Amino acid sequence: MTRCPPLSALATLALAATLALPLAAQAQQAPPPAGQRTFPEAAQRGTLKIVNGTSAELNGKPIRLAPGLRIFTPQNALVFAHTLAGKSLKVNYVIEASTGMLHTAWILTEAEAKQPRKSSGATVTNIRTGT
Repeated sequence: MTRCPPLSALATLALAATLALPLAAQAQQAPPPAGQRTFPEAAQRGTLKIVNGTSAELNGKPIRLAPGLRIFTPQNALVFAHTLAGKSLKVNYVIEASTGMLHTAWILTEAEAKQPRKSSGATVTNIRTGT
């Protein structure tokens, strides 16, 4: 049976360098400073009140909860929706585009709540003034 010849030292080095490229690219992405969370661009600001396991009120309007709903505490830990029933919470949230259900919510700290963010009731235009 014919076997492949062993790789030369140069070929082994080239293979190792090729495999290390994705790791080097990941290492260049700096994480956010400790204690600071980043939110998706599509996230909006609002007030969330869980009614029961399948529904809630978002900015006073009823909304269904997606089956895969994720709610993050200010410490960025996941929490079950039923544990927050009846509480009014200031959140950043993402609505699932295909179903219109609440997909992800982040309970905000006071500092995060003070930062400006688009809310679902805001008027948004693409008009720019100036140069």
